[in-house]
Amino acid sequence: MPGTPHIVSDVMTTTVVSVGREAPFKELVQLMRDWQVSALPVVEGEGRVVGVVSEADLLHKEEFRDGDPDRYTQLRRINDLAKAGGLTAGELMTSPALTVRPAATLAQAARILARAKVKRLPVTDDLGVLQGVVSRADLLKVFLRDDEDIAEEVRREIVSYLFPAPGSVLRVDVHDGVVTLAGRIRDTSLIPVAARLVRAVEGVVDVDFDLSPHPAPATAADPERTSEAGRP
Repeated sequence: MPGTPHIVSDVMTTTVVSVGREAPFKELVQLMRDWQVSALPVVEGEGRVVGVVSEADLLHKEEFRDGDPDRYTQLRRINDLAKAGGLTAGELMTSPALTVRPAATLAQAARILARAKVKRLPVTDDLGVLQGVVSRADLLKVFLRDDEDIAEEVRREIVSYLFPAPGSVLRVDVHDGVVTLAGRIRDTSLIPVAARLVRAVEGVVDVDFDLSPHPAPATAADPERTSEAGRP
């Protein structure tokens, strides 16, 4: 049925800046500015990811600069206060790091980003070694896919299976990622299935239908239809 979905390794950034546990606070700020990123993977050994330090982790130092928080805040935000006093990546990072595998689908990566409310994920192999980084912007690249490329996949992988000729005559048009299926089909009960499968194709923004039932051929067991078919 539908072709293999694009995976994280197709869109991830492989040129990645990372830091060790001992990287100092000011170096972290400088690297984020120079590389225009909002977070840095923290690695050790042969590149195994042990945490992530983000802008949010660094901002606690500025947030609590003006004075000591009240006791309620001290109890409720003990981890944030600890980071406000942090001086190195190891003291500031969030650990264990939330990561994704290169073979994960874009939908899986998008769900992890959304649930964790983060902007970037380190991509690691089975040993936890850094392979790249995938961001929200990377996941949106799929919607730049060419319309005709989408149309060809829909024709080949979906229409040819669900609505084979001659029982159905179907045209596939794609404009700005919106797929339109138009024509006549024998089995209209398959429309919800088609909608689900088309929306699963990478790069599809939405799907519309302009379909009508294809009349069944007349048979000897249907004298009325046979008679009508013979009339001028």
